[in-house]
Amino acid sequence: MANLQFDLVSPERRLASVEATEVLIPGADGDMTAMAGHAPTITTLRPGVLTVVHGGGSDAYVVLGGFAEITATGVSVLAEQAMPRAEVTQDVYDQMVAEAKLTYSNAQDTFKNEPGPVDDAAKLLSDMVAIGGHIGLTAKT
Repeated sequence: MANLQFDLVSPERRLASVEATEVLIPGADGDMTAMAGHAPTITTLRPGVLTVVHGGGSDAYVVLGGFAEITATGVSVLAEQAMPRAEVTQDVYDQMVAEAKLTYSNAQDTFKNEPGPVDDAAKLLSDMVAIGGHIGLTAKT
């Protein structure tokens, strides 16, 4: 099976640079899998779990937005915020959900009769709760 170069960076650090067989990406328009020979694509990321499959197994990263550029030979991800799955403890996850709840509450207070920003904040909160379910953590109610 052909490989592709995978690179993941966030503003804080470079998280990964590895030869991969496939990359599972939480795209804003739906999940997608990139493999060698993929058509050139640029997609925005939604909050979710990005998984990289390589010769040594697989690695999972929690990403909170950003962009992925896919070419026939590689995938480059520039994440707004990202961390290895192993670093997302219950406390870290609770903080992420609390921030999403605050964003939603602020949107409701600020944008009266403007559903767009409120809907976006509700989607962010929903995505955050879904991340917890995907990685085995539960949001406080």
